[in-house]
Amino acid sequence: MLGISKTYYCPMEIHADVVRLQLAETFTIARESNDWDDVVQVEIRRGDHVGRGEAAPIERYEETPTSALAFIEEHGALVGDDPFDLEQIGARLAEFPGEHAAKAALDGALHDLQGKILGVPVWRLLGLPRVGPPTSWTIWLGDPDDMARRTEKVTGRFRRLKLKLGGADGLDVERVRAVRSRTDLPLQVDVNEWWSLAEALDAIPQLAELGVSYVEQPLPAGDPGAEELKARSPLPIYVDEDCHTLSDVVRCADIADGITIKLAKSGGIREGIRMAHAARALGLGVMVGCMVESGIGIAAGCVIAPLCDHVDLDGNLLLAEDPCPGVLFADGFQVPSDGPGLGVG
Repeated sequence: MLGISKTYYCPMEIHADVVRLQLAETFTIARESNDWDDVVQVEIRRGDHVGRGEAAPIERYEETPTSALAFIEEHGALVGDDPFDLEQIGARLAEFPGEHAAKAALDGALHDLQGKILGVPVWRLLGLPRVGPPTSWTIWLGDPDDMARRTEKVTGRFRRLKLKLGGADGLDVERVRAVRSRTDLPLQVDVNEWWSLAEALDAIPQLAELGVSYVEQPLPAGDPGAEELKARSPLPIYVDEDCHTLSDVVRCADIADGITIKLAKSGGIREGIRMAHAARALGLGVMVGCMVESGIGIAAGCVIAPLCDHVDLDGNLLLAEDPCPGVLFADGFQVPSDGPGLGVG
């Protein structure tokens, strides 16, 4: 904990802390490099039961741990006194725009609290299978040889890899070629909005020849060339930064073949499930992703993993030490606890 902590009382007691998660190694994407990330961990107490949730704010969307903590302090009382009243709680919180990570933390804590009150795991409470597809492991952005070396280190532990691209140096295809020379695992690439339409149309056919499964967010969010890229791309296009909440999914059917759901930008488990079902109705593929998160945040993501085609829930595996273990990583799968609630803490 960082000494930033708030406790206050509404019909249910809410406590929130800012917690620093130290990464095992520097993590680099097209936009930034980090050695640690701060999250906000929330506890909601009702009688003898405590539900836990986590907010992983995304600065790209002008959300920070400070703003998430302030939102919880100012609006957390809107959870009321009934943790099972999720529809009305969500409607009350939705009256205040933004701060989706903070809303996700409250949503996760309420789901956790429900499960603990009833004595069942959240995945069973929602009528979902326990385990989804295997998670990918992220090979973060570096020079081609470095990414190839890091690929060798994880051979045998994971069933698929996600490569961070967007080096702005003309070497992105070489990065994939270098990794492919070291593994025959399924590969996906995440460009984090860093290509132009011309760069994407040049690179993606080459990636198809290297056996890449799909490309995530190659263009900047809202790029006018997105529809053309979808029509001309030989690989499926998934969007992340273009897709936040349920209201974005319909538009994504015009510009992509699939969506990436992250609870930190959707507002939580309940909205994530809605998004997955809407995407299916529109013929879109579905992936669940994450930020750098502890086991609390990853456990919440695991809940919707069985609704998805692809899973990228390795945020807790990137940490030097997970302060909130509970999700079991086994044979390439993230397996949520069979204990009550989210099973973390």
